[in-house]
Amino acid sequence: MLPEGIGSFFRSRWQGQVPLDRLFWRDLVLVGTALNVASLVAAIVLLGLKLPLALVLAVHFAPVPYNLFLTFSVWRTTEKAGGAKASLMTLGATLWLILTVVV
Repeated sequence: MLPEGIGSFFRSRWQGQVPLDRLFWRDLVLVGTALNVASLVAAIVLLGLKLPLALVLAVHFAPVPYNLFLTFSVWRTTEKAGGAKASLMTLGATLWLILTVVV
């Protein structure tokens, strides 16, 4: 069971209760990208220390479930919002997800 704060964080985003601008710009672009950069740096350090490749890859790809969650949350929220801005944010979230998984 998740602590209430964490549970409400995920629930509010999944249910589209967070403003789209905050979800996209702060949660996905700013925080999500920072987490991905941190895991990339950690993976490079582990690789430099010649630790097992499986560990390096696990650290590098650790944020992927969170990335998927954020992307799907943006998609669900943009479905409710509609309009050109929402369509651009859907596209942006999709491109962001592809970039974070590839890099």
